[in-house]
Amino acid sequence: MAQLKTKTEHQKPCHRFVDVEKIRGRTTCRIVQVFTELKSIALDWVGVQSLVQVERIGIRSGKQYLQTNYYISSVVSKATTFADGIRQHWRIENRLHWVKDVIFGEDAAPFHNYNAATNWSIIRNIAINLARKGGYSSLTKAERFLAHDIDKLFLLLE
Repeated sequence: MAQLKTKTEHQKPCHRFVDVEKIRGRTTCRIVQVFTELKSIALDWVGVQSLVQVERIGIRSGKQYLQTNYYISSVVSKATTFADGIRQHWRIENRLHWVKDVIFGEDAAPFHNYNAATNWSIIRNIAINLARKGGYSSLTKAERFLAHDIDKLFLLLE
């Protein structure tokens, strides 16, 4: 991490992309910079072609924040391409993994057997997909509306 920070502080990026977003009461500015001059980079990072720095600056709940993340990549691409890929990753994280953990309590599930944990994970995925197919963008609302109505549940299977 220190190498990435030092590298990005001492050279100019070859690509840069800035995106400002206002959503859900917060404003975020994302600055994505790509660096391809990789002389003196650690030799154990075989195949690295790009360093990517993402700065997120914004206001959340009335408080300012600054967050910097670093990524390495085996491809050379534009900052917009990396920005899209990183955002897609977080969409998956928020729309699937967060839902499985927070709504369905997957991380707290008391399974000690790998097969049992895997089977329940598959069942949770099916439930999420059926609820989304049924038009529910919020799994909490879907759970509330469907939990005690077996007829509505079966309609999702059609």
